[in-house]
Amino acid sequence: MRSPATYRDRALAADVSADELHELARCPYPFVWHALAERADVTPEVLAMIVHRSDSVWNDNALLAGIAASPQADRQVLLAVLDRVLRLLADGERPYAAGLALAGRAELTDDDASRLLAAPGGSRRFRTGARMRLMARTATRQTAG
Repeated sequence: MRSPATYRDRALAADVSADELHELARCPYPFVWHALAERADVTPEVLAMIVHRSDSVWNDNALLAGIAASPQADRQVLLAVLDRVLRLLADGERPYAAGLALAGRAELTDDDASRLLAAPGGSRRFRTGARMRLMARTATRQTAG
């Protein structure tokens, strides 16, 4: 039987195999999911496995923010985070850090990210932050293009 500390240690270890990362994504401990979201070698498949994991409001919001900020998150993972963020906003939760991270991600289209601006439950400050990140994305594209 593995202890929570064993899961934590493996999630933080440098020598973890792809199979082990998949196994860790299925464990019941939110601190392990957070560690996976922050790993530089995590795959989009593992991130997709933890997008819908749930423990508590605080842990869920922090997990979504970590996944949304992960350089390894691909478009499909980010869309799953976006859908979950929109649902949480509509339910009165505040996954603002994840929403703001999503608004700045180039993998999402402007239409995808703009859904955050119209989401019920978003505060004025959240909408302003999301709008600013969308504008920064547009400016970066125009400068680069």
